[in-house]
Amino acid sequence: MASEPCDVCERSVRIAGGIGDLWNFAFESTQGMTLELADGSEFFLCFECMESLPEDTEPTAGDVADLRERTEAVDEDGNSFWHWG
Repeated sequence: MASEPCDVCERSVRIAGGIGDLWNFAFESTQGMTLELADGSEFFLCFECMESLPEDTEPTAGDVADLRERTEAVDEDGNSFWHWG
């Protein structure tokens, strides 16, 4: 079981797979992924933040920066792997 903070909302996002999941039989799904954008920049985003990126053009680092400015950082609630709901 691994996690990484979203580069926009800063929530701890679950990354499924790996040796940790093998030993504890965790079968939860991944909640984010690393995106390589059209301008060559790379960011790890949760799926919720990914959906907020522009759909009519190829996203760039500027779009991620704009989204970060519009998004408030999330306080951890002790349930860091499941931030929906």
